[in-house]
Amino acid sequence: MEGLFSASQCFQQKQFGNRKEGDMKPDEKPQVEGGTTDEALTDQSLMTREALGRRNIWEPSVYYDLGKESFHFAGQDISIRESMDTYGALIWPGAIALSQFLENNQEQMNLMDKAVLELGAGTGLVSIVASLLGAWVTATDQPEILSNLTFNLRRNTKGRSRYMPQVSALSWGQDLESRFPYPSYHYDYVLAADVVYHHDFLEELLKTMLHFCRPGSGTTLLLANKIRFQSDLRFVEHFKSKFNTTLLTELPQQEVRIYKATAKE
Repeated sequence: MEGLFSASQCFQQKQFGNRKEGDMKPDEKPQVEGGTTDEALTDQSLMTREALGRRNIWEPSVYYDLGKESFHFAGQDISIRESMDTYGALIWPGAIALSQFLENNQEQMNLMDKAVLELGAGTGLVSIVASLLGAWVTATDQPEILSNLTFNLRRNTKGRSRYMPQVSALSWGQDLESRFPYPSYHYDYVLAADVVYHHDFLEELLKTMLHFCRPGSGTTLLLANKIRFQSDLRFVEHFKSKFNTTLLTELPQQEVRIYKATAKE
C-alpha cells in the first residue's frame, strides 16, 4: 500500500489546529478535503480500526509482535519491520493474500527469472516473496517509504534470492515517461496489493498501471485488494473497462479479491 497518508494522524486522535479532537464542541465537525465530512471521517476511521485491530486470521503463516510481523513463505522465515507513521509502513490483507497466492500457484504464475515490478510496495512483503520465488524485482513506493522498504528487503533476501531486489521511488502518474520509458522498462509482471483505498490518486494509479501494462506488451498485472469502500468498487469497474480481467480468487473472510489483468487493445 502506497504511503499517501500519515497514519499517525489517525492513530493519535488527530489534532485540528491547536486543539485536540476531544476539546471540540459536541456539534462542531473538523473540515475534511474531498467528499462530505461524515463520509471521509467514516472511511478514515475504518482504516484506523483495521490498522489497530488486525488479528492473525492467517495462521499458521503469520505471527505478530509489537512493530514486527513474521511470516513463512517460499520456505523462508520472513521478518517485517512495521511503523505506525504511514499507511505504507503497515502490512495489509491484500499483501498477505497475494504472497500466499504466489507461493501456492507457482506453476500458474511462474516468477523464476521474470522481471517483476511492485507498485505501492509498502513494507515489501510481496516483493520479498516474489524475490524468494526467483524473480528479478523492482519495488516502488513514495520516497518517505523507501528506507523501511529497503531495510526489509535486504534483511529478508540477502543470500537467499536469485537476484537482489531493487528499490525505486515512484509517485503514481508522475514522470512516468521520463523515469520509466517504454520499452526500456518492461516487466513480465506488475504486482499491486491494497493500493486501492480512500485516497485522491486513483486516476493516477490507473494511469500508472496502464503505463507499465501496455497493449501487446505481454505484461500481466496481479491486483489484490480488500474491498472497503464504494470508491473501491467504482475503481474496479473502471479498471475492468481498461483491462481484460480474470478473478483468480476471492477470500470472503478477509474480503480480498485477486485479479489477473492484461491491457485491452
